[in-house]
Amino acid sequence: MREKIGVIGGSGAYQLLKERLGILKEKKIIHTPFGKGVLLHLYDFKGVNFIFLSRHGEKGYSLSAPFVNYRANIWALKEVGVERIISWSGPGIINRSFKIGEYLLPHDLIDETKGRESTFFKDTGLGFIRQKEPFCPEIRYGLKKTLKKLNLQFQESGVYVCTQGPRLETPSEIKKFKIIGGDVVGMTLVPEAFLARELEICYASLCYLTNFAEGVRKRSFKRGSLFEGMQTEGERKKVEKLIDRFPRIIHETCKILSEKKRNCSCKDAMERYKRDGIIGRDWTQWIKAH
Repeated sequence: MREKIGVIGGSGAYQLLKERLGILKEKKIIHTPFGKGVLLHLYDFKGVNFIFLSRHGEKGYSLSAPFVNYRANIWALKEVGVERIISWSGPGIINRSFKIGEYLLPHDLIDETKGRESTFFKDTGLGFIRQKEPFCPEIRYGLKKTLKKLNLQFQESGVYVCTQGPRLETPSEIKKFKIIGGDVVGMTLVPEAFLARELEICYASLCYLTNFAEGVRKRSFKRGSLFEGMQTEGERKKVEKLIDRFPRIIHETCKILSEKKRNCSCKDAMERYKRDGIIGRDWTQWIKAH
């Protein structure tokens, strides 16, 4: 199993695993230094191959964001040769100019998580690397080009606030996030994006906007429903359509990326350490598992 493009599916990924992502060519568990093995799927979608990983489980939403083994996931993708990762995530809206049923290409991150293992280089001197562009500009360009080609509505930029979860945020927390510049709020892109950068993997996310965050719109409490009333039936149907389009979006974006060699700074994130002789070219020797 070797492929240069990886896809990390977020909420709803398990719905697409069975029949929508293309021809499943291979399934393999990759054992990592960070706990149990990671199940990867090699798909062929209309002649375009990619490695797929379902972030929250294979049979439903069985693993919530704070308990995802992010280090194992990124390590496994690197192990099978992945150089670029496209992820998806379904955040809530803080910015009132955004709409449910749109896509978003976030350009920046605010980390509000607590206690997650956010580096491969624990107890070492490594990892002091710049985050000028947390999301790879080349992948973002590919996604933007695809969304325009498919005539889909999207926001070209936005700041993603990542919270710890699994609970949703309070109204006052959302007010704080708005003050500090947040446009959307979710639970999954940290430390995923930072870990990918440490292993010199390009990473960007395509978000689909699922609901308004707490207090942005008045919504009554509804017992027993998803988000307990923060999403109407009409909005739920819009979100389902967003998820249904992911196979086509992935296919088109992978085609664009596969035709161009990497020329971004992501691939050279650890170059200073290599030049100083602190680490070698074999990335597996950089990491001390804990």
